[in-house]
Amino acid sequence: MGPLAGIRVIDLTSVGMGPYATQILGDMGADVVKVEAPEGDVFRYAAPCRNPGMGATYLNLNRNKRSIVLDLKKPEDHEILLRLAAAADVLIYSVRPQAMRKLGLGYEVLNEANPRLIYCGVYGFSEAGCYAGRPAFDDIIQAMSGLASLQGKNEPNGPRYVNTIVAD
Repeated sequence: MGPLAGIRVIDLTSVGMGPYATQILGDMGADVVKVEAPEGDVFRYAAPCRNPGMGATYLNLNRNKRSIVLDLKKPEDHEILLRLAAAADVLIYSVRPQAMRKLGLGYEVLNEANPRLIYCGVYGFSEAGCYAGRPAFDDIIQAMSGLASLQGKNEPNGPRYVNTIVAD
């Protein structure tokens, strides 16, 4: 139970930022359904882990969620996702918008399946401006923001990444 009880969220996110956002929604009572590709979220393999594919951070960020494995490039799995979205309140994704469109899951398609669906993208760069369409993940953000340079300021080998996913 919680303030979001009765709200269904389709979680198409991976690594840190998206799973953290949907974890909070799940903690507040939303019914979160995490959709993973057959190879799984890459964060499954981040140490430490007691069992292969079950990294501690992955488990924490994906608590209070149900899950399903779908290969969204397969028509039958694509159709399953459309059915899930038709019954959902929120869909959140963390890939670039052009990747969603390429998968046939752009806003227009999902709005047709469910006009009341809140369609939320959490990704690094907008679709306008000089960085439009570029990928963004923690290492890129640390480097572009100057954080890696600051971290390695007094190091003989130069820039160094902060040893956590601080920017994600």
